[in-house]
Amino acid sequence: MTVEVQLKKGDFGDSVSEVVIVEWLKQVGQPIAADADIVELESDKATTKWPAPKGGVITKLLFNAGDTIELPAVIALIDETATVETPAASPAAPPAKSATTAETRVMPAAAAALSENGLKSSQVTATGPGGRLLKEDVQRQVAASTAPVAPTTVAKPVPTAPVVDSVRTIVSGERSEKRQMMSPIRKRIAARLVEAQSTAALLTTFNEVDMTAIMDLRKQHQDAFTQRYGIKLGFMSFFVKAAIDALQTFPAINAEIQGTEIVYHNYFDIGIAIGGGKGLIVPVLRNAERMGFAQIEQAIGVFANKVKDNTLSPQELSGGTFTITNGGVYGSLLSTPIVNPPQSGVLGMHAIQDRPVARDGQVVIRPMMYLALTYDHRIVDGREAVSFLKRIKDCIENPVRLLLDV
Repeated sequence: MTVEVQLKKGDFGDSVSEVVIVEWLKQVGQPIAADADIVELESDKATTKWPAPKGGVITKLLFNAGDTIELPAVIALIDETATVETPAASPAAPPAKSATTAETRVMPAAAAALSENGLKSSQVTATGPGGRLLKEDVQRQVAASTAPVAPTTVAKPVPTAPVVDSVRTIVSGERSEKRQMMSPIRKRIAARLVEAQSTAALLTTFNEVDMTAIMDLRKQHQDAFTQRYGIKLGFMSFFVKAAIDALQTFPAINAEIQGTEIVYHNYFDIGIAIGGGKGLIVPVLRNAERMGFAQIEQAIGVFANKVKDNTLSPQELSGGTFTITNGGVYGSLLSTPIVNPPQSGVLGMHAIQDRPVARDGQVVIRPMMYLALTYDHRIVDGREAVSFLKRIKDCIENPVRLLLDV
């Protein structure tokens, strides 16, 4: 029975309408087990491997590597009743008899021919009557050893789907250029950034936060936290917690516009921007308000590994009510992050630098971080945005607020 490998709308997220074949992991004629990966696909959200629905033998691949596929589509066929025949082992051949036995008589002309060609009588098969080794036997052996070797017949490999070369190098004298097709992820990033700029009234407000309290807290409890949960206590979990606290106070920043309505979310799905080889990927912490510090750090660690391995699922990338991005890991001191539509806000973290600040009339050196909040001014007022960022600053500088809800 033939089974279709189908890709449906919604498999890669509600907004994804097409995917690209990156690489076929199995070829026609090869066996495949149920749920084994058959192809690597790339959508505008992520690169993912797609499993076979049934086990069997692949009979047809309907697209080539590099093809863009409109969803829904059938991409391959599997015969679940077929098996790959393993050639039966050949019976052991009887031991070869010596070409010349002890009874072989070497005729004088044959002896001369053997000496002339540097051969031994044991290397030549005697065909003369009574097992005599003839001159013709030696000549036949010499002819066979000097004849051109017939090419060995090798089974042709299963043809692989052609890979589309998306990179072209153009050389003009000493000046060269490289042209490369945009990947679906990069095209989607570009489209969404343009969409955000053209459909939302974006504005950015800034503040700075003293990281002393958080750094001291991490230093004090890092060993115990790592020993208990198997992961380090990072800064991101504090900012996720602080963002949720501020979003609860200013719900418009956790809302979105749908047509002529404002939809306020009573849950907090926080997108965490993670840099990957194909662009910035934003997996989502679902119901982050229910997660503890350890759960947040563990989930972010899992996301980071999946980004590295290109194994994030579309479901892990869809949705999100608010986003946090940390340009500080790349050394950014200050930036204006862009909102991820249809969200209404994004928090930008930056590099921590020791800077002189005034404390109680004294100039002291403190580890400081600039924060940026970009928001959609259509539904978020400036007062709310500034107060939101100030609330995050207060939570980070006094982290006990995150525990006491004050």
